[in-house]
Amino acid sequence: MAGFLKRLVPKKFRKEGVVIPVVRLQGAIMAGGSQFRPALNLAGVATALDKAFAYKDAPAVAVSINSPGGSPVQSRLIFQRIRDLAAEKDKRVLVFVEDVAASGGYMIALAGDEIFADPTSIVGSIGVVSGGFGFPEMLKKIGVERRVYTAGTNKAILDPFQPERENEIEYLKSLQLEIHQVFIDMVKARRGGKLAEDPDLFSGLFWTGTRGRALGLVDGLADMRSELKRRYGPKTRLELVSAPKGLFGRRTPGVGGLPGGMAERIGSAGVAAMADLAEEKALWGRFGLSG
Repeated sequence: MAGFLKRLVPKKFRKEGVVIPVVRLQGAIMAGGSQFRPALNLAGVATALDKAFAYKDAPAVAVSINSPGGSPVQSRLIFQRIRDLAAEKDKRVLVFVEDVAASGGYMIALAGDEIFADPTSIVGSIGVVSGGFGFPEMLKKIGVERRVYTAGTNKAILDPFQPERENEIEYLKSLQLEIHQVFIDMVKARRGGKLAEDPDLFSGLFWTGTRGRALGLVDGLADMRSELKRRYGPKTRLELVSAPKGLFGRRTPGVGGLPGGMAERIGSAGVAAMADLAEEKALWGRFGLSG
């Protein structure tokens, strides 16, 4: 009853604080994802983003990012969706880095009109990496012959069970350079004159939030709650916008939640998921973090 009566009072006479919707983007960025292997991708975050930008009276949307990177495609798609919604709804986007926003995680952070980090956050890693394993010598030792039949001379390029070829490596590097240039252009377009003149800026190195501010990668050092209350007043309320719950009540991968539950996830997913989780753990491990 009290809530109903409050809504009858004109807004200008209500003693309410500003409500800022918050979306938390968490995890390694991958096209797939399930309850056993949470991943950050557009499919998983689109609904939460739409809901957050639908807050009619909110002057801004706050986005919390905690990601070591991953798929450049999914990173760009999330970035673009945030920018499109910001333009459509006329909202300011404030990004807050938690433990890490590196590589694809930093690409998503570029969607912010302003980026804030903790002094000990990790930011940057503006580069492209590809990795894998080669097994040709192992096959020889165990007496297995690799047989590959293709229609197309390059169909089996970079086959991990065949010796590396120089022309294949050069082709892969050419792709990496193209993607790297797209990333560099995004950083320059979004950060503009804020960037410092530093030869290592686009080398793939990563830095603390403190150093990131000096380089122009972030705008300030602040936590979300303090910054939003400073900006919009002490009565400002933060409202977490969560992803819809799926089967068994689990939330969509990528939105909210913290890294963890490794033992449970391994036990549930089985041997196949162990390799996927190891890959995710390696992404976090590059920055001294484990998933």
